[in-house]
Amino acid sequence: MKLFHSHSSPFVRKVMVVAHELGLAERLELLPSAVHPVKRDRSVLAQHPLAQVPTLILDSGESLADSRVICEYLDAEAGGRLFPAGGDARWRALNEQSTADGVLDAALLIRYELTARPESERSAAWIEGQTAKIESALAWFEEHVEASGDRVDIGTIALACALGYLDLRFSDIAWRDDAPRLAAWFARFEERPSMVVTRPPAG
Repeated sequence: MKLFHSHSSPFVRKVMVVAHELGLAERLELLPSAVHPVKRDRSVLAQHPLAQVPTLILDSGESLADSRVICEYLDAEAGGRLFPAGGDARWRALNEQSTADGVLDAALLIRYELTARPESERSAAWIEGQTAKIESALAWFEEHVEASGDRVDIGTIALACALGYLDLRFSDIAWRDDAPRLAAWFARFEERPSMVVTRPPAG
């Protein structure tokens, strides 16, 4: 399989953490990409109409986009370990993934506002609104972090990748000050080999 890849993309990192946890990383050939919110990467576009990373090209030649779809595909390939099969555990993990992905969506929208728009076109209100989403989601995770415990599933992986991206791009948020229990959980989780090997370069 081939994966359009970017070292700094938190959604690509989520896919790679899943692949390492499932023992599938060696089956992925990483393809370079230059996706951008305005200038589309035509090499990715040729494989999928959304032209985004991650995009996974299957052995059959079919392509899958969106980290949630790709992660579930990889989990099915490995026999189903990171997506609980049913009941409360499944809905908890999926809800955590959705909420963590929402943190990343908001963070990326801020990032694009600051890097893809001229300064004269940037909206302070927009940035404040997206920041508020991040803060309320982190407050929710702080309240519920004890349920994460030592679980390793799609919910906790998505959360860890979201927190890692905040550390990479938004150190000024200082989220640990308001979420000490979440910070303690992340300090343990980010030392997993799958997290260490997928850690993006600083800067």
